[in-house]
Amino acid sequence: MYEVSHVRRIPGPMSFPPHTLEEERKIGMFKDLRDTINAYKSRDPAARSTLEVLLLYPGLKAVRSHRRAHWCYTHGLLFLARMISQGSRRRTGIAIHPGAKIGKRLVIDHGMGLVIGETAEIGDDCLIYHGVTLGGTGKETGKRHPTIGNNVLIGTGAKVLGPITIGDNARVAANSVVLKDIPESSTAVGIPARVVRVAGEKVNYVKEVDHVRDVPDPITSDLAALREELARLKKRESELEMEQSDNWII
Repeated sequence: MYEVSHVRRIPGPMSFPPHTLEEERKIGMFKDLRDTINAYKSRDPAARSTLEVLLLYPGLKAVRSHRRAHWCYTHGLLFLARMISQGSRRRTGIAIHPGAKIGKRLVIDHGMGLVIGETAEIGDDCLIYHGVTLGGTGKETGKRHPTIGNNVLIGTGAKVLGPITIGDNARVAANSVVLKDIPESSTAVGIPARVVRVAGEKVNYVKEVDHVRDVPDPITSDLAALREELARLKKRESELEMEQSDNWII
């Protein structure tokens, strides 16, 4: 019998070595970037192509820079973290402190004037417009900035201040000032903001991005209620005057 000792073995599909940690990290980074670009294209009707979002959108650039700054911040490279953050701020007009924690697929529309504080936390699939502030209310130490849940919309110019929590699927209307917790699936409006709508079902984050139209104004509602009450009192006053005049005639 012949002894075969030099036969070349062809590796099967399970014979390849697994990805290293570095390869897995790179794959995850590319996947997150692709998902974020798709989120921009889904939510912004002005986004016409992947290349346009990747190269020209300041919100995407700011978040990518923040990922690097946050890594430096968590590894004790505080000066480098601030330098990256300040450079991004000059380029994009978006100020994100290196200590802030930002989830996946965050969409920042325009973004000019956006401020995110050091202890702020933002969940996944959020949409934030320009002029928004996620800030503190003083010089407290520790947790002093808001925690934003998943799938939250924060409208243009809104101010969310203090260590409060905005629940999942909530909406904050434009120019609102939020000083208290907002429950899940709610809409907050006004200065200070009040909850005016609570939806029992999950909000579709792609379709329901309107934060101005069809949002009830609590001040207008209160004024309308006061007008109705005033009209009722005037009517009652007239009835009492008529009854009193009838009594005098009798």
